Amino acid sequence: MHYLLDTVTIVRHFTDSGKIGVKARKLLNVQNADSDYFHISVISLMEILYLSEKRRIKIDLRETLDEINRSSMYSVIDLTTEIIETASTIDFYELHDRLILATAKWLQVPIISSDVMFSDVPGIEVVWN
Repeated sequence: MHYLLDTVTIVRHFTDSGKIGVKARKLLNVQNADSDYFHISVISLMEILYLSEKRRIKIDLRETLDEINRSSMYSVIDLTTEIIETASTIDFYELHDRLILATAKWLQVPIISSDVMFSDVPGIEVVWN
């Protein structure tokens, strides 16, 4: 099955720090690309760049890209006009999250995220606990 990873999930998973929900951890710890596949929005990469520059996280953009490139289980999804159009159908207060949610909705995949507010967005399935 395919999933989209939220920024917090990416950081926690790649740095092996912070809490990850039981269901989310089980999916993320899979070693076989034939069973699960994880998409990462380019918006999350921009957030990681920003947060690492502000020294708020323990991984930087280069380390994140290295982790992504080490496994065929990850793919980066670029921001497209279709995703932006999908974002116009989503009512969410924070721009980066809105674009990440739009990416999940456009791809028609669940999002692995600890953000409980994501579950309130119509058409979004959240996997965590």
